[in-house]
Amino acid sequence: MPRAELEMLFDRLRQAARSGQGLNGVSPGTAARLLGHDALTLCLATPRGHLELLWSDDAAEQLGPALDDLQYTLGEGPTLEALRTGRTVTEPDLRNTPVGRWPQFLPAAARSDVRTVVAVPLLLGLVPVGVLTAYRTRPGAPSAQQVEATDRFARAALNLLLYTSPARLLTGEHGAGLTLHRAEVHQATGVLAVQLRVALDQALLRLRAHAYSQDRALLDVARDIIAHRLRLDNGSS
Repeated sequence: MPRAELEMLFDRLRQAARSGQGLNGVSPGTAARLLGHDALTLCLATPRGHLELLWSDDAAEQLGPALDDLQYTLGEGPTLEALRTGRTVTEPDLRNTPVGRWPQFLPAAARSDVRTVVAVPLLLGLVPVGVLTAYRTRPGAPSAQQVEATDRFARAALNLLLYTSPARLLTGEHGAGLTLHRAEVHQATGVLAVQLRVALDQALLRLRAHAYSQDRALLDVARDIIAHRLRLDNGSS
């Protein structure tokens, strides 16, 4: 973990906060490398307790974003546990974690290359408002230096978000925009709610259940629904 480069990263975060820029000014891939991880994701909590993926590395799509989507689909996993408990969750080797802890997530995650996960809650006082999650393809607990640096990055990232208005975060004004990774999932949920004449929460559950039962990525199912290639009727899973 090159100390000088790491300090430059934190300087960049401070400058972004002062100028009102978003996390898009910092490369997730570069941040992950400097912190000693293979991928990073940052999610913010929604009022309904879900996590909205806002910041990730497209080059590491099969690592961080894939595992985040898996947790979103199944409703369990280290990132969600960090949000619910307000405590950092560290799993040195997902393949050796007792399956009873996350009975649906762990068997599915075993097909991924991810072995180690560190999920750090973003705390506003005592209230978790999001989670920074680090993923590694090699097993083993992170060093004390890595833990300290990852915690510090999580605090700096939250501070940056607090200094950026919600409108600018999501619209990209002045380059501050972040991508709503699951925008198509929300759009498909609305389509399903109309088609099935159910509440949005129920429509989302149906969408997640179908993706899980068919062993498909949630985003792929959502795109098929939006494009009218797939229609879930009241008798489908």
